[in-house]
Amino acid sequence: MDRIECQWCKAQNEPDRTSCFTCGAPLDRKNLVSDSGWAEAPRLRDMTEFRFSNSTCQIEGEIVPVAEIALAQGDAVFFEHHVMLWKEPGVPMSAMNTGGGMKRMLGGMPHVMSVAHGPGRIAFSRDATGEVVVLPLHPSMELDVREHAFLAGTHSLNYSFVRIKGYGNVFQKTLQPGEQILVEPGGFLYKDSSVTMNTVKQNVRTGMLGGHSLYLAEMTGPGRVGIQSMYVHHGSE
Repeated sequence: MDRIECQWCKAQNEPDRTSCFTCGAPLDRKNLVSDSGWAEAPRLRDMTEFRFSNSTCQIEGEIVPVAEIALAQGDAVFFEHHVMLWKEPGVPMSAMNTGGGMKRMLGGMPHVMSVAHGPGRIAFSRDATGEVVVLPLHPSMELDVREHAFLAGTHSLNYSFVRIKGYGNVFQKTLQPGEQILVEPGGFLYKDSSVTMNTVKQNVRTGMLGGHSLYLAEMTGPGRVGIQSMYVHHGSE
């Protein structure tokens, strides 16, 4: 029996499914891709459900979505404490030290991540409009995610972020080996660890004697780069 491949995460699905069991992306719609190669992240339908390990996650709402997770025994998720919307009283909690000390405090990053353990239900959301992007990771894969864009991660993942505020629609481009693109730092959302990121300075002349500088994030493939359409501008003089 032919299976349906998810265009977003490449998981193989049963032919009667309308959404991916791994990431929740609609299977009856094609990815929207611009002429320059940026693919719009799939907008998850209200009440879409997908699985991880032995647990399930259901996305509720589309303007300010809620991720409701039914944790199975032995499964856990970690998150910044302020994104938790509610939980069942019996869901045990613990803390995960992120390290970084004074540097993380000065950058406004959390020293401790909260961890919820199954069995039981817990829900997460943010106090702003946006969309939930699901990024399944296969063994040995790494992903760098912008701090505070992260909602929750499963217990099998490690934690590494760059702090730049912002939100909006999400777009993704896969860079070929050696292919480069310059991104406004505030628009950066996530990247594969195989993508290198450096800061470059570009001088822009505004007249005979005037000008200003732009600091941009230079991304070099191979791998995926994710950006968002609403962000905070950084690094101009």
